[in-house]
Amino acid sequence: MRNLFGALILLAACLAGCGPTSGAGTITVLASWTGAEGAAFEQVLAGFTAQTGVRVHYQGTRAVSQVLASDVQNGNPPDIAVVPNPGELVTYVRSHNLYSLDDVLGAPPAQIYGPQWLQLQVAGQAHLYGVAVKVDLKSIVWFNPLLHGLTQPGTWDEFTTATAGQPWCLGLSAPPVSGWPGTDWVEDILLHQVGTNVYRQWAAGQLAWTSPAVRRAWETWGAMMARTVGDNPARLLLTDFRDAHQGMVDDPQRCAYEHNGSFMLAQYPEAGRKLDFVAVPPAGPDVAPGTYEVSADLAGMFTDTPASRALIRYLASPAAQEIWPRASGGGAFSATRAVDLRVYDGNPTARKVAETLRSGSTLCFDASDLMPATMTNAFYRAALEYLDDPDHLTTLLEQLDMIRLGVPPQEWLSVPCGR
Repeated sequence: MRNLFGALILLAACLAGCGPTSGAGTITVLASWTGAEGAAFEQVLAGFTAQTGVRVHYQGTRAVSQVLASDVQNGNPPDIAVVPNPGELVTYVRSHNLYSLDDVLGAPPAQIYGPQWLQLQVAGQAHLYGVAVKVDLKSIVWFNPLLHGLTQPGTWDEFTTATAGQPWCLGLSAPPVSGWPGTDWVEDILLHQVGTNVYRQWAAGQLAWTSPAVRRAWETWGAMMARTVGDNPARLLLTDFRDAHQGMVDDPQRCAYEHNGSFMLAQYPEAGRKLDFVAVPPAGPDVAPGTYEVSADLAGMFTDTPASRALIRYLASPAAQEIWPRASGGGAFSATRAVDLRVYDGNPTARKVAETLRSGSTLCFDASDLMPATMTNAFYRAALEYLDDPDHLTTLLEQLDMIRLGVPPQEWLSVPCGR
């Protein structure tokens, strides 16, 4: 604890003395957050301006990947961009568009982040290029305890029995990346059926999409969604992922459960105070209880200026990472252990998420977030096509495997699961 306190004092001192203080101009920041999430992130950025005098021009767009790629190609990248996954971050590392943060932050002490979050932020690279601005817990199922209770299942059979007979809340529309709520399902089922080693092989492009394990995960998802899909799959394909939960809080309910990450707290009524969640349980003998997928939004430095360095240091600081969780409707969580859990005391559901992230559970990075963009986008499309016509699964898996085999080996990331 003494070492942790000392590290925080040093970081605070650097933030106070190393950043621009006057006449520092403007810095540009690009990220995906809009609406309530965007407003909460702008509160974080306002703290930086108050501390350094540097004005921040923030651009929030759900098409962040497309906008960033265009800006970089045109030679006009933002100073700082927050990308939604490590796969995208590493793309810019390999194209030499990103600057290393090793001499900006120094080596983040493991006692602040924990070894697994450090590993996830490095994403298999020799140097640190990204700072986790916001992290999320996945492998969870939301429900409304006021209308339809659900206790933590210990086994997959208990889970499917408890949720059988009730439709799921599901929306696959998320332009320009529609389909990812479906890929989250397939990834999660695979992880909990076959365990972390096979999951890692698949995420790293070392396991065929046509393999029995991967096919079984797709078929399991299809069977679970059959009642929900019914004879109108178009309804789910066109429902925005942010709106699907509404049927869970309506009375009478139109759907009882939703499989989605902790980021949905920003979308749920009253910041999720009406809702609770359970963890997806093991579905195979090689899976330990308390195994979760996680994701992170990573800030990368595209210009090496004093203001850019100051903002990266600020975003990594506990003081900055406590602002968003306190913000109304924020639904944000931090990778650093230095953030006081009391910031979540106003929302018991958020506190439960934060405690789970720190519980020493096995954490696996979202597989599609690690895959090369070509593979990820094909995975998204396949989820849409499968829900529309499950009989074409064989063709879809063969097409996905052709894409996998066409991706150069060096473009894949291999990030182990860990605690």
